[in-house]
Amino acid sequence: MSHLSSPPPKHKGEHKGHSLPRGSERGSSSRDKDRSVTANGSVPMPAGGKGSRTNCSQPQKVSNRLINEKSPYLLQHAYNPVDWYPWGQEAFDKARKENKPIFLSVGYSTCHWCHMMEEESFQNEEIGRLLNEDFVSVKVDREERPDVDKVYMTFVQATSSGGGWPMNVWLTPNLQPFVGGTYFPPEDGLTRIGFRTVLLRIREQWKQNKNTLLENSQRVTTALLARSEISTGDRQLPPSAATMNSRCFQQLDEGYDEEYGGFAEAPKFPTPVILNFLFSYWLSHRLTQDGSRAQQMALHTLKMMANGGIRDHVGQGFHRYSTDRQWHVPHFEKMLYDQGQLAVAYSQAFQISGDEFYSDVAKGILQYVSRNLSHRSGGFYSAEDADSPPERGMRPKEGAFYVWTVKEVQQLLPEPVHGATEPLTSGQLLMKHYGLTEAGNISPNQDPKGELQGQNVLTVRYSLELTAARFGLDVEAVRTLLNTGLEKLFQARKHRPKPHLDSKMLAAWNGGAAVSD
Repeated sequence: MSHLSSPPPKHKGEHKGHSLPRGSERGSSSRDKDRSVTANGSVPMPAGGKGSRTNCSQPQKVSNRLINEKSPYLLQHAYNPVDWYPWGQEAFDKARKENKPIFLSVGYSTCHWCHMMEEESFQNEEIGRLLNEDFVSVKVDREERPDVDKVYMTFVQATSSGGGWPMNVWLTPNLQPFVGGTYFPPEDGLTRIGFRTVLLRIREQWKQNKNTLLENSQRVTTALLARSEISTGDRQLPPSAATMNSRCFQQLDEGYDEEYGGFAEAPKFPTPVILNFLFSYWLSHRLTQDGSRAQQMALHTLKMMANGGIRDHVGQGFHRYSTDRQWHVPHFEKMLYDQGQLAVAYSQAFQISGDEFYSDVAKGILQYVSRNLSHRSGGFYSAEDADSPPERGMRPKEGAFYVWTVKEVQQLLPEPVHGATEPLTSGQLLMKHYGLTEAGNISPNQDPKGELQGQNVLTVRYSLELTAARFGLDVEAVRTLLNTGLEKLFQARKHRPKPHLDSKMLAAWNGGAAVSD
């Protein structure tokens, strides 16, 4: 049994088996509210986000074991009515002693759908009782324990149509998975089974058909481990690097989106590692048609991303991913490792093409990281949340810090534009160039919770030349007016409640940011 909901992103990856991670003893119980430093040697896969929604409605009076953890994500769940355990021997011993399945929930502190599930299910008293009575519940920060996340994400990807966060997996007391999925709504819907129903069904099956569950779990685990074995068949040597590079290029070429760039329909992720590969491929094949094609795919993708709403045109930096093919409506969290890798990719694009457009984007990324993600000691924070209150005291909503209404822009930019061929204000110029509309430019398909109605995401609709020609203006004059307008929006945005900041510092991510800086 597996589950994948429609809102969270679906991710395809290698379905390689991994040995089950060994339990570790709980770490220090000291709590560092400012930041925690974690050494992490891997860059996790992408997903969705949220932050400080947890204690906004009605704070719980009793804390659980997570109150003694250092992870910002685990601390966000410290007042749930769920009797959470951190990943460790204490939870495993309890499951074996009481013969209960383990409910493993993995996420991270800026994950929108993680926090939606917390608000809907993990703060629900009835669901909390179900979990406490019949399961041993374990919370994991995927950025603290990428090893645990990788193992069980492999299971979820192999037994369903994708993966993502929150990742929810049910395990035997011996840590073997038998059911997995991502986001579950609290109750049954037309197309999705509810979390409460899943819990009740698993409880019943564990009591009545436990041996069958254990046999199925062992069968899946064995199959996944077999997949991880490397076989060269009849060959004595693996394929050469040149052969593998050529195969990779051909696969990317076949899946390329000619119109909007990128290598998928939706959702679309920046995947800078792919762009870096294409630049490397071009470097070694510059005189060939394939080399030119590799360069074109990378440059076009980077340009379309930078013009799209996945880029924060007001405050710079890139959001996590686009929910649509056009790079228009993002999932709004911002991750440090995306910024570091994309700064390198845009710098390479400038070096290769000589087009200052790419260097300007790279500078903007570094400006954002320096301003928003830098600690005074020199380290870099992990992420900023997707959600924040539209106004102080209000319930957080996705993208509230980043989106705009036409009315707001008109009020902020009322100045007339002199020399235009028709009556025009700075606000109207900016709205035309960035595609803002009275009704909002976000499709309901990209707004499953209805939190973005009437709002607009800035995304470049026209070149500077076309916008200038539309109003009979000089290109440089239009550039100056748009930059001035964006600066005024930036200053106005400073007065909005800020998204939650994940202040932990991860060694690998800091290394990537330091290289790009």
